Amino acid sequence: MTDAVHAKIDSIVKSADVVLFMKGTPLFPQCGFSSRAIAILDHVGVAYESVDVLQDQDVRQGIKAYSDWPTIPQLYVKGEFLGGSDIMMEMYEAGELQELMTARGVARAE
Repeated sequence: MTDAVHAKIDSIVKSADVVLFMKGTPLFPQCGFSSRAIAILDHVGVAYESVDVLQDQDVRQGIKAYSDWPTIPQLYVKGEFLGGSDIMMEMYEAGELQELMTARGVARAE
């Protein structure tokens, strides 16, 4: 990954409290895992930004190197990588995702 791509991804990750790198958009997810990730965030009720990796091949490949995680979607909270949809689901079902969002002071969705 080039320095420019790394800097771009780093800027995106730090641009909002919650950032989801996904395939597609929240209204039109392009894979089941991205759809599940959106559903989880909507249930938790936090404000989030999404990045459609299908629109930028550099970001699509670069995010995997940035997080050292091979799959998309990827969730970042306050600049920290949490994981993909499976980890999100495990944390959500255990009540940990809601607790983490509250503990980190993440804004509620309006």
